[in-house]
Amino acid sequence: MTQAIPKLVTFEDFAAWRPEGGRYELHDGVIVEMAQPAGDHEDIVGFLVEKIAIEYVRNALPYTIPKTALIKPTNSESGYSPDVLLLNRSNLINEPLWKKESTVSLAASIPLVVEVVSTNWDDDYYTKQGKYEGIGIPEYWVVDYLGLGAKKFTGNPKQPTISIYQLIDGEYQVTQFRGSNRIVSPTFPELNLIAEQIFQAGGLPT
Repeated sequence: MTQAIPKLVTFEDFAAWRPEGGRYELHDGVIVEMAQPAGDHEDIVGFLVEKIAIEYVRNALPYTIPKTALIKPTNSESGYSPDVLLLNRSNLINEPLWKKESTVSLAASIPLVVEVVSTNWDDDYYTKQGKYEGIGIPEYWVVDYLGLGAKKFTGNPKQPTISIYQLIDGEYQVTQFRGSNRIVSPTFPELNLIAEQIFQAGGLPT
């Protein structure tokens, strides 16, 4: 039986094609249509955007959270659309793809990325974690509010877990938060938030 080989596309072709409706990513040259998120997923994303925005406004930091910007790892035909992408506006002048394609590639432009886990949990824990580490993004959150990931990420038995990856000496070191654990964010050390507050934003009992 012969299987069709998917046509690989460049990031430039993907950026030019990407329609306004729907949400798409490019994974090593393959266009991937992202499923419509569940309401709980969107509630958590909105809650986190609000809490993070309060912190950077309060501290007068030159940050912003765009709606549909992409992260493009260098030397890779990939483009990711995170659930929450915190940008350092002062470095966007150095981003060659920002003006035309709202795309960033430099660690100095990306203080923090958050992915809220859906059914494709392995992308968040493995693929994107590796790509974001390679870029040098200093802080990466995986918010697994349903405990879908492997037991090494979500415990045994599995439970809702937030994994925060901090870049140390070029490699990610992970700390996990559950229940009443207070979130420890290197980017926002004064953030006053516990894990269950985030899960409750998605309507989950704690």
